Amino acid sequence: MSFEYLIDPSKGPQWKGVLPGKPQPYVLRKGEGEHSMLFADLFTVLLSGDETEGQFGIITADSPAGDIIPTHSHNETHETFYVLDGKVRLFYQDDEGAKHSELLTPGDFGFVPAGFAHAYKIEEAARMMGTLSGGFERFFQHMGTETDHATKDQPPFIPDSPRMGAAAQQHNMQFLQGFEWPDA
Repeated sequence: MSFEYLIDPSKGPQWKGVLPGKPQPYVLRKGEGEHSMLFADLFTVLLSGDETEGQFGIITADSPAGDIIPTHSHNETHETFYVLDGKVRLFYQDDEGAKHSELLTPGDFGFVPAGFAHAYKIEEAARMMGTLSGGFERFFQHMGTETDHATKDQPPFIPDSPRMGAAAQQHNMQFLQGFEWPDA
């Protein structure tokens, strides 16, 4: 497997400093932002908690069909799913413990508050935008690997269990085992 698209860690990504790191107006052009690969998904941070004084961050995810994001929950992070292209099946557990499966298509929106178990599956190659409680947007960089190549057409990055556990602990979340979802 070739990783020629990944950055040289000694130099850091070329996009460092694209986001201002403090509350001030700015514009990003198509393809700009802070990119990282996690599995076969390209995550791009468009806005971080640094620019919103920890209130929220905004990411995009470009994902190939078939990807299943494992069941997890966040202790303090609210998460949104806005489908721009493709089809995404959102699985979530409600406050009464009932499990739900909803197919989201372009223009559809889903919300999972902190503390609720959820997962999702990419049914058709998709592009999503998400808003997260400030700081969690960095999870994708901590668990994945930063890249300067702003496309999902590059080698995947598969983290090992210790790295996954460390990123989950750092971002106050947990991966949950044993969930079976309807329509999975």
